[in-house]
Amino acid sequence: MSTTPSIESSPVIQQYGSLEPVRLGLPTEVRHRSVSALNRLLAHAMAMRDLYKKAHWQTSGATFYELHLLFDKHYGEQLNLIDSLAERVQTLGGVAIALAHDVVEESSIARAPRGREDPIHQLERLLASHEMILSEARPMARQAAEDGDDGTNDLIVSDIVRTNELQSWFIGEHLVGRSGRSGATKV
Repeated sequence: MSTTPSIESSPVIQQYGSLEPVRLGLPTEVRHRSVSALNRLLAHAMAMRDLYKKAHWQTSGATFYELHLLFDKHYGEQLNLIDSLAERVQTLGGVAIALAHDVVEESSIARAPRGREDPIHQLERLLASHEMILSEARPMARQAAEDGDDGTNDLIVSDIVRTNELQSWFIGEHLVGRSGRSGATKV
């Protein structure tokens, strides 16, 4: 008989949703709010990472090479965001989500079909996903600022918002003149 404990019975040293005490000068309720917001953004970034890798593998057509490289670049940038978000959650004493089922439960980003999409639909899906992330991230950043959690505010504004805005712009430029996108609008 083996004396090695099974993986299923491994003890959990910190429950998801709980906070470890940390000495950051932030009240517990602020850290709870920030951890919750950051885990939501983490789930979105993980979903975006996967959408970009899928698009990278399955893109096609006349712009294949250009899109193949762009999708891989954006994949890497989302990967960096994931690491920054998870580390901030842990810094605040929380538990960062890490598994696919957590992403499905937490993120509202629409999943791509299992099959292969044409490049226009890949781009439209990515653009819509970036817009959804940005519309959630900005109020989260404002809440963190209001709470005095400058580290979380800075991460959301400097990394999440700026990266997703830039990626959204790059993706949107591929849709100019297609699918109803006309380019410039009058101000």
